[in-house]
Amino acid sequence: MNKPKLRSKRVIIATTATVAALAIGGGAWATAANADADTVTGNDRTRVADAAVQAVGDGTATDVETSDDEGEAYEVEVRKQDGTEVDVTLDKNLKVISQETDTPDAAAAPAVPSSAAAPDAGDRALTDAERAAAEKAILAAVPGGTITDLEPGDAPAAYEAEVRATDGADWDITLDPAYKILTKTADN
Repeated sequence: MNKPKLRSKRVIIATTATVAALAIGGGAWATAANADADTVTGNDRTRVADAAVQAVGDGTATDVETSDDEGEAYEVEVRKQDGTEVDVTLDKNLKVISQETDTPDAAAAPAVPSSAAAPDAGDRALTDAERAAAEKAILAAVPGGTITDLEPGDAPAAYEAEVRATDGADWDITLDPAYKILTKTADN
């Protein structure tokens, strides 16, 4: 038996295992560092979103974040079935601290914005039909992703969205009025 070769193999195996462990750990750290620290996910997101929707009466929670304001634990944006958006602030026990309905400008953009949309097009609420069509196009671009924000865009984009992919990567996506993807950019 050749002992120097055996030692050499042990050193190579140990070195390879160490390098692999460091690579995996570094990848996990990089993913965690890129995650949006304010976004609430998983079962906590469901629990907080349900409390906010219940407070509003109907709708879908489109954004759930932790709050850094004193006495506030969560900030939730709820889109009601009529398209209006309500910002709900909850404490750590999910008690409603405040509710504020976002009101669009008096001169709201048309139902289907043109490529010459007004600079404040983001102030209006999307219709259910617009939201459904935009969500379909966005999820085709990021399969299995979670849309964390979707709103009317500024020219030339008719819609702007933020999406979290299944691997934790965040994407900014813009669509034209026909729901075609204009841009898909990694949000670092």
